[in-house]
Amino acid sequence: MANTSSRTLRLLSLLQTHRFWSGTELAGRLEVSERTLRRDVDRLRELGYPVRSSRGVDGGYQLEAGGSMPPLVVDEQEAIALVVALGSSSAPGELGDATLSALSKVMQVLPAKLRRRAEAIRAVTVDSPFGTAPEVDASVLAGVAAATRDHERIRFSYTARGGQAAGDTIGRHAEPHHLVTVGTRWYLVAYDLDRLDWRSFRVDRMSEPVGTRSLFRPREVPGGDPAANVRSGLNGRDESLTLTALLHAPAQEMGPRWGRYGEISAVDDHTCRVRMEVRHPGWAIFGLGMSGVPFEIEQASPQIREAMADWAQRFAVATR
Repeated sequence: MANTSSRTLRLLSLLQTHRFWSGTELAGRLEVSERTLRRDVDRLRELGYPVRSSRGVDGGYQLEAGGSMPPLVVDEQEAIALVVALGSSSAPGELGDATLSALSKVMQVLPAKLRRRAEAIRAVTVDSPFGTAPEVDASVLAGVAAATRDHERIRFSYTARGGQAAGDTIGRHAEPHHLVTVGTRWYLVAYDLDRLDWRSFRVDRMSEPVGTRSLFRPREVPGGDPAANVRSGLNGRDESLTLTALLHAPAQEMGPRWGRYGEISAVDDHTCRVRMEVRHPGWAIFGLGMSGVPFEIEQASPQIREAMADWAQRFAVATR
């Protein structure tokens, strides 16, 4: 059985999932009696955590939302995710200042090993708007980021588009240069040493990255812009649709609404311009609708204009 302090932290970690736990299940997870569990719950309440309990056959425990924020317990992947999320935030004004303050506090309390991994991700990441993404393994992301920061060649397994393994049994061998986010999808821009050419690898398709301890002198990324390099590769596989529109609202108001999915630039104090690049016209139409303000189309791919006219007709019929 773990000591009281470590057991209490373990209990807190389980309760912070905010699911309902039966007393029997929690006691079994912690390998203690239900009487000891009750004492541990009381200890958490004394520290300010609002733990709700219920008695009877269906009794158990659940952590409720409280009026204050007691200390949080996060694991390694959650800590890295916090730093990545805070570091990639582009919130304006006071919210942006608060984001930087929160990031600073998180970084100060991270163990040295996690801090180095989180800083590596922040240091080698370039943001590019547009797109959506699947889940990325934090340990893979951290390993790739560390090799990128240290200019260390890596080997990794890679799953090609369609689900078939790419390369031979040793996988891919590359010089990692930059991590690029497109929406919430991560790409590694790297020089492929097997194919002697530049490649963009989706990080969610990478596994088992291993540093080779072989350092390299960084090459010049074609065009000098890693984000543009990734977008160019994406556009080559799927037809890119573009939209430019005037929004009758200030840029500082529209920026947070569009986030990474559109590039907002101010025209004057009351008007701004949005530019976006999509692979399906529905995303452009949805974005304009969710902006919640009057707009004028300046330029749009024919597919977007056709889809917009179709949507308008169907909505008009539906609201008669």
